[in-house]
Amino acid sequence: MTIRSTIKAVFFDMDGVLYDSMPNHEYTWIHSLKEYGIDFPAEEAYMHEGRTGFSTIRIAFEKYLNRTATLEEQEAVYALKTKLMGERPTAPILPMMQELIAELRKKGLQVFVVTGSKQPLLVEKLHAHFSMEAANIVSGADVKNGKPDPEPYLIAWERSGLPKDQCMVVENAPMGVESAKAAGLFTLAVNTGKLADQVLLNAGADHLFQDTKALYKVIITQLNHQKNA
Repeated sequence: MTIRSTIKAVFFDMDGVLYDSMPNHEYTWIHSLKEYGIDFPAEEAYMHEGRTGFSTIRIAFEKYLNRTATLEEQEAVYALKTKLMGERPTAPILPMMQELIAELRKKGLQVFVVTGSKQPLLVEKLHAHFSMEAANIVSGADVKNGKPDPEPYLIAWERSGLPKDQCMVVENAPMGVESAKAAGLFTLAVNTGKLADQVLLNAGADHLFQDTKALYKVIITQLNHQKNA
């Protein structure tokens, strides 16, 4: 795999890329939807990762109950999911991701987070752990159409002020990969969840890593090599 020497900005997904938070999302989706008679498979939490919460709820109701979720039901399910999420253990930061972002900044690259999350403490958490400013965070509150629509990554690209060939995405979910590729961006996938590698490759990932340690090693090694070439 070769990272373009022109890369000047990296757009990171949050859940499953910066934090090992997908087990919490899996649990809360399963148990919040169960209240409405939906037996939501664990793998679907990973397949739908990156969508807005209400979109996932609507899809689940249509698929498993053969009906449209009312707005009240969508709000109730999401409120329950949020409550359950607050009761879950704090998700740890994935290995080498703080170090990777710090290294990228030292090398003069812009760093953005692109997430479907709308959690109230999102900005504070990302600032505390990754020194991320609000202007460099694209959340579910910033978009009309969440992943797999290209809008989230197009917003990050526009904020960067760079040509697309100078931007790169790091994702862990098929919906996110599809969003990034639809936006016309080079995309790395890191498989930190339960899905088969081929699912991410079929979504269009340009290269796949098995964990964040390997991701760090390859990106930093290549950037250092390019600098010294």
